[in-house]
Amino acid sequence: MKIKLDAEPVMQIWAECPMEDRLVVGGNDWGYLKVIQIKGGHFEGEALRGRVVPGGADWNLGVGGDTEDSVHSRTVFAKYLLQTDDGVYIAIENLGYKYTEQEKNSRIQTTPRFHAPRGKYEWLNYGVYVGSLCGETRDGVRGVNIQIYKLL
Repeated sequence: MKIKLDAEPVMQIWAECPMEDRLVVGGNDWGYLKVIQIKGGHFEGEALRGRVVPGGADWNLGVGGDTEDSVHSRTVFAKYLLQTDDGVYIAIENLGYKYTEQEKNSRIQTTPRFHAPRGKYEWLNYGVYVGSLCGETRDGVRGVNIQIYKLL
């Protein structure tokens, strides 16, 4: 039996992650780790908009091999800050997975969580969120486009 869930769009995030700013930790028995630095970007939704604060990172672990080319799945864990146009900081953690057998440009499914202060954006702290992301290049800068939805 297939169950359909309802969801509403919350925001779209563009996070800049230039290739030259990737830090390769390397491989061991647990996988191949690289840290992808988040250098900025922006976000927009019906109820909020603003910028991605530079300084976050995606801890990207390739599992099943100890070199970049030998992994069979990937776990991504990004933690960074958003700053709304009215100056409020919102922390976001985004955990996701992808099997490397999927198409190279396929989306990664994620489960974002927010930490918003009391007030106007506090609603982000409640509910279940899902997202998808894919890498792309805009104006010569490599980054990720993230779509976030709240389950109803």
